[in-house]
Amino acid sequence: SLKGVIAEAHNAGIKVISYDRLITNSNVDYYLSFDNVKVGEYQASYILNLFKDKFSKSKPIKIAYVGGSTTDNNAILLRKGSFNILQPKIDSGEIKIVFDKFTPNWDPENAYSNLKAYLAQSNGSVDAVVAENDGTAFGSIKALAEYKLDGKVPVSGQDAELAALQRIVAGTQVMTVYKPIPVLASAGVEFAINVAKGVNINTNSLVNDGTKDVPSMLLESVSVDKNNIDSTVVRDGYYLHSDIYKN
Repeated sequence: SLKGVIAEAHNAGIKVISYDRLITNSNVDYYLSFDNVKVGEYQASYILNLFKDKFSKSKPIKIAYVGGSTTDNNAILLRKGSFNILQPKIDSGEIKIVFDKFTPNWDPENAYSNLKAYLAQSNGSVDAVVAENDGTAFGSIKALAEYKLDGKVPVSGQDAELAALQRIVAGTQVMTVYKPIPVLASAGVEFAINVAKGVNINTNSLVNDGTKDVPSMLLESVSVDKNNIDSTVVRDGYYLHSDIYKN
């Protein structure tokens, strides 16, 4: 929907930076975000590591993949990253993807109803859930709870939402991925100033937008579980220790 706006900006000699999400097929000049492929890799790697001693071709680990919104390019990148990790185990027959759906609008209720439908027809046959963000993780855990599987079936997430960190402490979600907003915001300001000045921009990647490879700066995120909450989100002042552990 922004394609025409970006074309008008370019006609006026204005550079355009796509911030956080890549605006696809729109000829933006730069893209600034976290490395969302790597985020997806973190999610899948964490889940697979929990089963490292249990892989068997005779009894494959059953994984449900709960994606995000197809209108958000980040969801596509997250899936790519996760399947970079999952695919070798799928090919070897050691894991089986028993559920694989995107979630319209990233809506937790959509994630809940979709996974609940699978659990109903399979009688709760799932060993782990790779959920692309904390909202879809919440919906997934809500569905699992109806089969008394919450806290038994590990669920991933992303965004380090307060509620997700509380679930990690409670044991119903195993991990989230922390993408510190101040790091992205300050990088965005620096990008904008340098673009406006005509200074050479330091990028570290090229990301294809569907029509061209966009010069990109992809930032590092952090995998967070119960062992490093205090040394990441609490240390950074992202949330208070008392709020995370209040329950």
